[in-house]
Amino acid sequence: MRLFIVEMTSRLLKKSSSFEANCDSIMLLMMEVFMRGLDKANGSLFSYVDLEERVPTDHPLRTIRRLVDDTLASLDDVFSSSYSSMGRPSIAPERLLRALLLQVFYSIRSERQLMEQLDYNLLYRWFVGLGIDNPVWVPNVFSKNRDRLLEGDVALAFLKALLAHEDIRPLLSDEHFSVDGTLIEAWASMKSFRPIDGSGEDGSDENGGGNQGAGYSQTVPGRNKDRYFHREKRANKTHRSITDPDAKLYRKGPGKEAKLCFMGHACMENRHGLIVDAVLTFADGHGERNGALHMIEPRGDRPKSITLGADKGYDVPDFVNELRSMNVRPHVAAKAKYSAIDRRTTRHETYRISQRVRKRIEEAFGWAKTVGPMAKTRHRGRERVEWQFTLTMAAYNLIRMPKLLGPVP
Repeated sequence: MRLFIVEMTSRLLKKSSSFEANCDSIMLLMMEVFMRGLDKANGSLFSYVDLEERVPTDHPLRTIRRLVDDTLASLDDVFSSSYSSMGRPSIAPERLLRALLLQVFYSIRSERQLMEQLDYNLLYRWFVGLGIDNPVWVPNVFSKNRDRLLEGDVALAFLKALLAHEDIRPLLSDEHFSVDGTLIEAWASMKSFRPIDGSGEDGSDENGGGNQGAGYSQTVPGRNKDRYFHREKRANKTHRSITDPDAKLYRKGPGKEAKLCFMGHACMENRHGLIVDAVLTFADGHGERNGALHMIEPRGDRPKSITLGADKGYDVPDFVNELRSMNVRPHVAAKAKYSAIDRRTTRHETYRISQRVRKRIEEAFGWAKTVGPMAKTRHRGRERVEWQFTLTMAAYNLIRMPKLLGPVP
C-alpha cells in the first residue's frame, strides 16, 4: 500500500511542475485508494481469535449446544459400556453425536460431505468441539465408530435423557398424548424385489412377463440388469428385496403406488408438540397400532387416566379396548360407519381438543422428511433405520428449543 502511493506520487511530480496541482492530485489519489480498499489477501501465521468469540451470542446453536452437552454428560455410563478399556483411542462418542446432529440440522446428504464441511466451517467445528487446528476424521473411520453407537441403542437413550433435562421436563405434558405413523422409503429399488424361491432370475417368469415381452435383451452387461415385472404378481409373502430384506412392499392408500418402505411411529405430548418416543416397524397393516401400543404402554396403567389422540386408522375395536384396559382414553377420530368410539368419549371437550392438537405431529414428520434425512433412508436394515429415525426425532426437539427456552443467558 505504502509503496503504491509513493510510486504514484513520484509519477505525478515528474509530469507536472505546479506544486499546488501536485498536492491536489496526491490528495485525490489517496482518498480514492483508501475509500475503495484493496483486494489483496494477507495471510497470517497465527490466529488470536477464539472459536467461542466467532459464534454470535444469540446464535440458536448456543442453546442447542448447552442442552446437548448436559444430555451427553448424563450418558457417560452408557458410552463407557460400549467401549473397551484396551486399544487405541477412538473418536469420542460425544463428538460423534454432535456431528450426526449437525448432519440432520443442516441437511448434509452424506458423512463424507459432513467431514468435508467440518474441515472448513468454523461454526461446525465449534459445535462438535474441534479446535481450528484439529484434523477432521476420515469418513470411513467416522462411519465405523458410528456403528458402535448403533449397537448400544444410544439414539433412544439420548432422546430419553434429553426429555429428562431440567429445562425441558417442565415443557412436557404427562396426561395428553398423540400418535401417528409415516412411511419411510427404503434404500432399495423395485428391481431388487425378487421371488424368494429364486424363480425368474433368468429374466422370465411363468406368467410370460419376461424381458422378451418388454423388448429387453437378456444379455445386458453389468450388475444392474433390466427387469420386466409389470405382469408379475408380487407380494411380501412370495417376494423379498435382495438389497434390504427388511423392507416391505406397501402402499399408503387406494390409488397410491406401492413402495419398499418402513413405517416410523412417533408419540407426541400435546402441550408443546414435542416428541417423547419413537419406534420403527415393518410396513404392514398392523404396524401403526402395534407401534402406538408399544409407546403408550409405559405411560398408562396408573391411577389417573391419560388421553391418546389418533386418526381414523386407529379406530379399531381391538386397539380401542386395549387402550381402555390400560386406563387410556382413546381420543381416536371416529369413522363414519362401524366406529369403535361412542358418545362416552366424543361428548367431552378434551376429545375435540385432542383431535385439533394431534395434527401437530405431522410437523415433526414433515421436518424429518424435508430438512432431515427421512424422506428416503440412506441405511439398510430395520435397526439402522430405526436408529436414524429416533435421532432425527431428537433433533426435531432440539431445533425447537431456542424459541421455547430463549437464548443462552
